[in-house]
Amino acid sequence: MVLRVLCEAHGRGRFVADRILVLENRFAGIADVVSAFPDDVPVYVCGAAVMNAIAGFDMHRGVLALGRLADTPSPAGMIAALPDNALVAVAVGLSNHDNVGGIFRNATAFGADAVLLDETSCDPLYRKALRVSVGSVLTMKWSRGGSVEEILTALDASGFQVVTLSPSGDQALHALQPGRRTALVLGTEGEGLPVEILKTFRPVRIPQAPGLDSLNVATAAGIALYQLALSTGRIG
Repeated sequence: MVLRVLCEAHGRGRFVADRILVLENRFAGIADVVSAFPDDVPVYVCGAAVMNAIAGFDMHRGVLALGRLADTPSPAGMIAALPDNALVAVAVGLSNHDNVGGIFRNATAFGADAVLLDETSCDPLYRKALRVSVGSVLTMKWSRGGSVEEILTALDASGFQVVTLSPSGDQALHALQPGRRTALVLGTEGEGLPVEILKTFRPVRIPQAPGLDSLNVATAAGIALYQLALSTGRIG
């Protein structure tokens, strides 16, 4: 699955495949995907012992690919390139790779245009984040860098309605009327978003039954992105 996505991403130019290593008993099953890569991307075939020695563990999936990130847009550059009708997710201080991968998967499922990660968030190209995202890190537009203040200031200046998500929000998410350009801001579990950000941009909440303080951030992102996408006609 991810190899097929990497092939598509390679064709678009942001991610470049350098070489591919395949278990000999897996090659026939993915030959069509491998053949779709340009001729200058070498493909190596080996046995399980060699594959496991390279990977450092039992590589039961049988495929490894080495690639490069060819294009690294800045947050400002990414924002400037977004369409007039846009939905983006902003990740602030997220250090859990599973959550980052889950946010990318949700953003792709609900038609978001980009994911912006601040400089304190983890790299979405980490193997676990990439796997949880089912390859959507390679297809979704994203940037990583800059402070949350810089990112939100740039979004606000570009006409985005900045929607912060917090259990402390006065307004319920479903009562929000999103604009043509909307940015959903998600903070790390536990600490949540910085207080100053919540003071500047009024937070909304996802109503839930009593007895639990908050939702997992990837789950909350899925619910919120679904609601925003539905309200703006992106899905449904």
